[in-house]
Amino acid sequence: MKLSKQNLQPATEKIYDTIVVGGGAGGLSAGIYLQRYLLNTLIIDKGKARSFWMTELHNYLGLPPDTPGRSVLRQGKEHFLSLGGDLLDAYVDEIFDEGEIFAVRVKVGRQNSKYHTFRAKYIIAASGIIDYLPELDNMRNVYDYAGYNLHVCLICDGYEMKDKKVGVFASSAGNAEVVFPLGWFTKDITLFTQELFEVTDDLRSRLKAQGYQIEETPIEQFIGENHEMSGVELKDSRVIELETGLISMGSKYHATYLDKFDLEKQGGNLVTDKMARTSHPRIFAIGDLKVGLNQVVVAAADGALAATQIWRDIRRSTPPKTAFS
Repeated sequence: MKLSKQNLQPATEKIYDTIVVGGGAGGLSAGIYLQRYLLNTLIIDKGKARSFWMTELHNYLGLPPDTPGRSVLRQGKEHFLSLGGDLLDAYVDEIFDEGEIFAVRVKVGRQNSKYHTFRAKYIIAASGIIDYLPELDNMRNVYDYAGYNLHVCLICDGYEMKDKKVGVFASSAGNAEVVFPLGWFTKDITLFTQELFEVTDDLRSRLKAQGYQIEETPIEQFIGENHEMSGVELKDSRVIELETGLISMGSKYHATYLDKFDLEKQGGNLVTDKMARTSHPRIFAIGDLKVGLNQVVVAAADGALAATQIWRDIRRSTPPKTAFS
């Protein structure tokens, strides 16, 4: 059922088998599998799935290459709801461990917000990440091209940059390292530092050895039309022509609601076992939050794994049914 302020009260009075935080590809996949395992599931979605901003999914098996990410999400939500799952558009504020049950405090509504608490035996964290973008005076200018030919994922979109003149926009020397694997796809690369970090002598030497250019002057704006970026104008009025771009500025992890659990991490990512279980036995993490590839197809697989393990746990702890029960 699609929940709203008007009909969510009964849901606050029940105990779900699982609450899934995040309605992206991973969260929806988990919810679909959980419902097919005859478990009760609530997906809480804040509506900012990374895949929502993907204009075309070129690498998802079986889908036409021009399929928008939002179409996949819409179909996933319809599938989940058709199986009897509950879906709420809201923001998860905090999660408390009450012993065998989690209490999930949720903010409902962007205006005149109200807080409600839902309960579940298991949690699947599927709230993902959001990529940091170049901070320009006119951010609308960035949004005009991000997700089109201004990419944020080398694994997803390296092929899209094959043999093209690419600008790499980095925020640190560490993030700038992406130019070297990008060199597998193209040799025409310019690194833009935007004066956010100093290029070390070692990095400068390695870039020079590969024939890559460095531009340290800050960006004034991207140029192009119809969402096709064709270059950048710098603060000194120079224009650098490009055919595509790759942003490598890190990501914000949407998982502060888990901070109090002190879960094992590797960098910013949660460490899980092969079934997506974290260091807490009843908290699972899938998709971009966990250690692994940030790919839609991987997140969907993670959802299936987490849901299957939760079903196994619940099945094994539930007395077997008899012919007379």
